[in-house]
Amino acid sequence: MVDVTASTQSDLVKRVQAGKAKPGDVIAANYQSAGRGRMSRTFDAPKNSALLFSFHIKPTRTKNDWGWISLIAGVAVAQVLTDYKATVKWPNDILINDKKVSGLISEIAEDGIVLGIGINVGMTAEELPVLTATSLAIEGVQGIDRNQLLCQVLAQFEKLFMAWDSGDDSIIELYKSLSSTLGTKVQIHYPNELIEKGIAVDISARGELILDTGSHVQAGDVVHLR
Repeated sequence: MVDVTASTQSDLVKRVQAGKAKPGDVIAANYQSAGRGRMSRTFDAPKNSALLFSFHIKPTRTKNDWGWISLIAGVAVAQVLTDYKATVKWPNDILINDKKVSGLISEIAEDGIVLGIGINVGMTAEELPVLTATSLAIEGVQGIDRNQLLCQVLAQFEKLFMAWDSGDDSIIELYKSLSSTLGTKVQIHYPNELIEKGIAVDISARGELILDTGSHVQAGDVVHLR
């Protein structure tokens, strides 16, 4: 645990690239001055208001299957927050009452992956970056110990990841059962700025979002349409 850093994700990726990190290493911070979200966005939270951490893993499964790793992390967070009816929004958000309480990024580093997770713990409504976000405090959760929450998420991820990495694909049905995206009309904003609408109907064996149009979405921002 560090008090202040630019980004736990950047710090750990650099350590992996320099050969100074091993699988299982974790960096957590009380504050990030240059926190990173998906698709080159910034992520900012007041000091001590969020759980911010990154960790390094080295999967043995083929890289064609690695699309599942961030989905597994999302399931781990949602399961830890199951008492608050958390769901997963494809690809990398965790929702409570249809608002984002947690997000994550994954990044290939050498022959492994660095995963970064942020959970809004004590943030007030005024401190949230967007109206579509929430925090555990706003949802009525009191007395959250961020260190304990960190241990719970890591333990749950390890359990799910080890089973998946050994060839157990039961995570697919588990993910579907926690998904707030499947069965929903969605709008996909692709990295190349194209936009597509459709109904999310399934998750592929590679972790892609399948639309009723037949599209298999590998990357993009998803907006749930009501």
